[in-house]
Order: sequence, then C-alpha cells, then structure tokens
Amino acid sequence: MLLNGTGEVIDDHDYPATTDELIEAYGDRVLELPNGTESVEDVLARLESETFETPEDARFAVYTAVSRKAIGRVGYSDRDPTPVGSPYSPDAVSF
Repeated sequence: MLLNGTGEVIDDHDYPATTDELIEAYGDRVLELPNGTESVEDVLARLESETFETPEDARFAVYTAVSRKAIGRVGYSDRDPTPVGSPYSPDAVSF
C-alpha cells in the first residue's frame, strides 16, 4: 500500500482529532493499493466516528479500514500449507 504522503500529513495533524476532521482535511488523498485505489474519505467512512489521540492511532485506522483492494492474492499465504478441501488449494502438478 502506498500512502502517497498521507502518512506524513496525518503525522503533522494536530491531535486529538476526529474521524470527520481527518476526512475533511485529507479525504481527497488517494491511496494506491495492490488491486486499485481508494480515497482516504472512503477508507475512514467505513469506521464509526471516533477521536484519535495520536497520529499512530489515525494511521492504524487507515491501515485497518482499507478494502479488499489492499489484499494481494485472496486466500494466499506463503507461511502455512493450504488446508485440505480449501477452494484456494492449487491444482495438482505431476512431475
């Protein structure tokens, strides 16, 4: 995810700040995601109205509220084997 400078402006904002204040100030900024883009307004609008005490709280809110466009391959994990019967299991290959 590329924040395109949004992280820095969020850090420089005066806190505490509400969701609505951040949307008003930075809602038109575009986040570049692996499978498309989203505006900060679209991302923060998914959250209930809250007050962020620190820039870190606001950043985490943005990170956690992005859509599925932020996910690379859905269901993919290079850490765990695919569970038996999973619809994401790869096709069998014979060598």
